[in-house]
Amino acid sequence: MERTIQKRLSVGGGGWVTVEVYGEPDAPGLVVVPGAMSDAHGWRHVAAAVDAWPSVTVVNRRGRAPSGPLTSAYSLQTEVDDLGVILDECKGTQALFGWSYGGLIALLATNDRPLRQVIAYEPVMRPFGRHVLPDLRAAEEAADREATVEIVSRRIAGLDTAQVEALRADPQEWAALRDLSGPARAELAALNSAPPPDEVARRAARVDLIIGQCNQGTAPYGASFDDVRRRVTRAEVHVLPGQGHLAHVQAPEELGRLINGLAADR
Repeated sequence: MERTIQKRLSVGGGGWVTVEVYGEPDAPGLVVVPGAMSDAHGWRHVAAAVDAWPSVTVVNRRGRAPSGPLTSAYSLQTEVDDLGVILDECKGTQALFGWSYGGLIALLATNDRPLRQVIAYEPVMRPFGRHVLPDLRAAEEAADREATVEIVSRRIAGLDTAQVEALRADPQEWAALRDLSGPARAELAALNSAPPPDEVARRAARVDLIIGQCNQGTAPYGASFDDVRRRVTRAEVHVLPGQGHLAHVQAPEELGRLINGLAADR
């Protein structure tokens, strides 16, 4: 499926977000919500691999060009409200998919909004990454994007020196990570400021949770996944073999096939 259009939508507080649409622009389909250190461009290969719906709409959340800034009033609820605006625009949305922080946003959005299906890949929730917030603030105050990427990559994602250096060796990839790191501290602070919900996805008819095989039962992603899972007692759990948190980068076609299969299972 190829990208057909990009839309800009007005959201609260004078802000705006953009979405990239693949397939038939006016046909109800799947809405994708990326997480931290990611944007719509980073999900283009997954979107191209998904064909179980006539359209795939990928969100550029606040803080990612060409969407607007986070603003001083930013919170987790801001993200949920923004997604509500997008779902109102994408009338008849059949399914919602979220990755990581985007997974939590998607699950929370279906607490109050009825939806046929919500899918979340390794959603995270409080407490997650709280231990690095002081260092992220220091890096932000120093306008040191290099340090921010290092902190997120090593102390949250758990990448070793060789893996980080491999990222740094690709100038285009490293520059993209630097750009995407701008909202990292504010997003992590918002995630850890919001009280843990008793339940998520209350009004979703079907809930599918996906975890990469490499993260099962391990911190931080597997532990946070288990916290979320306990709050969706009726969710079906699926394991993506041989993958970790970055399946959309390392195995986008495989992830796309899994998402297609979940649609076929309805």
